[in-house]
Amino acid sequence: MDSFTIKDLENLSGIKAHTIRIWEQRYRFLKPSRTGTNIRFYSNEELKKILNIALLNKFGFKISHIDKMNEVEVREKILTLTQTEAQHERIVNDLIQCMVDLDVDKLEDILDNYIRARGIERTIVQLIFPFMEKIGILWITSHINPAQEHLVSNIIRQKLIVGIESVSSSLKVNKTILLFLPEGEHHELGILFMYYLLKSRGVSTIYLGANIPLRDVEYVVNLKKPDYLYSHLTSLGHNFNFDKFLQLITKKFVGIPIVISGLLTQSYEKKIPQHINFKKSFTEVMEFVSTL
Repeated sequence: MDSFTIKDLENLSGIKAHTIRIWEQRYRFLKPSRTGTNIRFYSNEELKKILNIALLNKFGFKISHIDKMNEVEVREKILTLTQTEAQHERIVNDLIQCMVDLDVDKLEDILDNYIRARGIERTIVQLIFPFMEKIGILWITSHINPAQEHLVSNIIRQKLIVGIESVSSSLKVNKTILLFLPEGEHHELGILFMYYLLKSRGVSTIYLGANIPLRDVEYVVNLKKPDYLYSHLTSLGHNFNFDKFLQLITKKFVGIPIVISGLLTQSYEKKIPQHINFKKSFTEVMEFVSTL
């Protein structure tokens, strides 16, 4: 991927498209190209610039001041930010830059260094999850090269699996949750993250994995009698019908609470069937885990 829309920049930087357009008119740091139909698009380098500029602006630097800085000065100022939130955002931005540059070694180094310093759970909560939230919209809209997605996903998946295998808890929660992704959903990172959270808190977890037919879920449910079903939906194939999926799982799994999180829940506007509970944010997911 070497070009991004203004909406991509908005999603990744948190700066509204309207504001980005104003900055383009008043300052010199962004110079988008245009398609034959006059639609803006931005290069990898311009994405990196807007991420850095947005971070400095958020933490007190005026745009007119930032506009006078060269790239080295911008980077030096970012490294002087001492707020914890700013430091986390800086590293998340670094992960995004590694992704667009396909700099796999640097991306893995960033994660490994953070894991050594803070532990796997803080790395997941403070870096991996915010990173996934930012780039998730690119996966849904196909505004990311599949090679970028696969390389990044595989690295994060490895870290999550290591975390899952190594975690232990002195707690024991008398609940069992079955985790699965339906047919057509291959984005496993969100559900692996949930697996880690549950295991670290002593919750008995059955992990079926990605792209699972409902008949297989039904077989395990009948055998193991879990207290909850949980799925995390990021992006599914064109043939996937969310309404039909909700109706089917409601019909097949009567009396079992079903929890669904992920980006697809955030845009769903119809009435949610009984026994199904959407968790539309990380905060809501954590609240659910804490109530078990």
